[in-house]
Amino acid sequence: MIIAIHQPNYLPWLGYFYKIAQSDAFVFLDDAQYSKNSYTNRVKIMREDAARWLTQPISFRFGDPINAVALARDDWRTAHLDSLKGAYRRAPEFNSVWPDIEALYDALNEKNISTVNARIVMGICKHLNISCRFHLSSEIEVNDARSEDRLIGIVNQIAPGGCYLSGQGGAQYQDPEKFSAAGLELKYADFQHPTYEQDTQPFVAGLSVFDAVFHLGWERTAQLLRS
Repeated sequence: MIIAIHQPNYLPWLGYFYKIAQSDAFVFLDDAQYSKNSYTNRVKIMREDAARWLTQPISFRFGDPINAVALARDDWRTAHLDSLKGAYRRAPEFNSVWPDIEALYDALNEKNISTVNARIVMGICKHLNISCRFHLSSEIEVNDARSEDRLIGIVNQIAPGGCYLSGQGGAQYQDPEKFSAAGLELKYADFQHPTYEQDTQPFVAGLSVFDAVFHLGWERTAQLLRS
């Protein structure tokens, strides 16, 4: 089995969904410490010919785990739908995907970003026909809470002898010998960001998956991830 692990980010980029699509199980690292100004509660979208932040308003204390970070305003969903609509209403597939995106937001009643973001990711995966089992790290009992030792423990709980699929950035700090000693295989996602038709030139990579969805629709975005 191939296992991937990542924080429950907000409206993540294509590479996040590529990693899920390559995995048999995906673990939301919901009890990791929240990092300010990270992608956990914000993402970039194209608006007015520039990449701009779309940020969830939050309330937190330093040291809080992600699943303890609360949304600070009740009207954030309406505000973000308005921002997305303003940014992409002229995109080729806006009319075909907008009802699905509205439904995703309308179904969000939770107060913490961990649950909200995980639900959005799982909802997007359904529309992209990505089949994967999802877990929360907070529900997996692992003795070691530090760094890659925790990742190893999580993978071993779900799939002893399995494979951990890491993002490419993990190669800078992960020790392959630790995974091997634990009986696990370590692989790195080979994602290369594809280009597609955007409203602006040159192409801007690393935006929310919704940028591709508004321009290509669900099926063509799914094909992009498969290719």
